Amino acid sequence: MKKLGKKLYIGLIFLFLYLPILTLVIMSFNNSERTTGIWRGFTLRWFREVFNSQQIMEAAANTLLIALASAVIATAVGVVAAVGILALSRRQRILILQMTNIPMVNAEIVTAISLMLAFAMFGISLGLGTVLFSHICFCLPYVILNVLPKLRQTGSVAYEAARDLGAGSVKAFFSVVLPDIMPGVTTGFLMSFTMSVDDFVITFFTRGAGVNTLSTLIYSQQKIGIRSSLCALSTLIFMLVLIILLVRLFLSGRSANNKQIKGGIGG
Repeated sequence: MKKLGKKLYIGLIFLFLYLPILTLVIMSFNNSERTTGIWRGFTLRWFREVFNSQQIMEAAANTLLIALASAVIATAVGVVAAVGILALSRRQRILILQMTNIPMVNAEIVTAISLMLAFAMFGISLGLGTVLFSHICFCLPYVILNVLPKLRQTGSVAYEAARDLGAGSVKAFFSVVLPDIMPGVTTGFLMSFTMSVDDFVITFFTRGAGVNTLSTLIYSQQKIGIRSSLCALSTLIFMLVLIILLVRLFLSGRSANNKQIKGGIGG
């Protein structure tokens, strides 16, 4: 009876979390101009409308461009920053980590307004570049958070051994250290990409006139009523994020299996 109660409790939690998303997915196939909640037949025309809309395609291109660029740059900078942080003294490391964690614990609206005011103060015109810079600032702490524990776990013995064998500092890092911390790097990259695709608040305050991402486009169009094409667009975004999370889960599981195999061989 106790096990049944636990399963029922977990089932209710999952139902509460995913029933709205399931409803959205179902309504994206509904043959109705507006999402009234009444099923009027199965159709794929809303997905065709999404891909035939120039406005939506431009917003999707902006979203993917910003997400990919910000994830790549944030990952590269975050790896270098994590290496530098690990080389600091304990007191300095704690101070820097507390500072890098502020954007994660701070309200997103505060970060967005702060960035907007900073651009205005320095006379920088809002546009695609300001959105990209803002997303890099927003994603960077997540990369550091994922990479730093892997660096601590790896240690410096292998790196120092590579240096003793004649490898330069750059070659030793890319040949020895980077493969060991790659799971953390990959996780940081995927998390940055997902956070950037999903972001609305920071994008809304730092974009210029005529610059749209999928989140800002959906926000502007929902003012005149929720169209079924927006449900289809939201379903595609959900599927993209789900695929990224599944890839991340697969890579994490593969990394754990490789470690177990190495541990078994070493034992």
